[in-house]
Amino acid sequence: MEEISAKVSRMAVGCLSNNPEVLNTNLMASEMLQSGRVPIHVAENPSSAAQGYNQIIAKADADYLILAHNDVYLPPNWEELLAYQIQQVEKQDPNWGVLTAYGVDQNGGGWGPVWSTSIGQIMGRVPMQPTAVTVADELLIVVRKVDGLVFDEALDHFHFYGLDIVQTSLAMGRGTWSVALPCVHNDSFKPTLDDNYDRCFHYVRKKWRSTLPIYAPTVKVTWHGLQLIKVKKGMRESFEHRKNVAATSQADPKLLAAYCGWERIPQADAKSNSQQKHKADTSLA
Repeated sequence: MEEISAKVSRMAVGCLSNNPEVLNTNLMASEMLQSGRVPIHVAENPSSAAQGYNQIIAKADADYLILAHNDVYLPPNWEELLAYQIQQVEKQDPNWGVLTAYGVDQNGGGWGPVWSTSIGQIMGRVPMQPTAVTVADELLIVVRKVDGLVFDEALDHFHFYGLDIVQTSLAMGRGTWSVALPCVHNDSFKPTLDDNYDRCFHYVRKKWRSTLPIYAPTVKVTWHGLQLIKVKKGMRESFEHRKNVAATSQADPKLLAAYCGWERIPQADAKSNSQQKHKADTSLA
């Protein structure tokens, strides 16, 4: 428990916000922030995700930066679960760089679990152990504060920075992992992908050409870029279905967490003690 508490004391949350009401209703409603146990740094209306998060990284006195959307809700005891998951990752990769609540592996498999209001369901398989990923969904990224691991400010909008920071971490020889960190992404329905999305897509397609293909949550990034055209066509054709299955983002995120069984996450020390007891019982059998 002492190690869990020590890791929690070295955490901070970073958030970019252009809507105080959404921030207060969702992320700020999380118990770890309400209690003040984990500090939060908010960058209001930054010019880009990279610019805003780099300011937070430079300012925050923390080893582990939880960079979350303002419409994300973190259930009670979430910070202890994160500390426990960091312990598990460090057993196999002491020099890790990035963790994520939802990531995509090199074969296109999605790892969660995260409730997404915009699609009306939980997304991602549950990783029973740390699972290597090549992309992190931007809804929540945990960045280890180490020299050189920062966001690329040439990526000048709010898309694909989850892909970029993971690829940057991997290029530095630092692992990137999806771990089970249940949370609620109380996001609104997205009818289509805008021009800024296209621009960011083509930026990372050119920057990381030597490592392509890379599966992002929405689109497969390839050297020719044709998958973007295919995805946008599919979104047009599926508009009515996607709109009908989307839930309302006005719902109380605490209720959404309860519906998912995440009203309160079991304490990490209790989980660890249970595992140790099981091992002891097995050794005596």
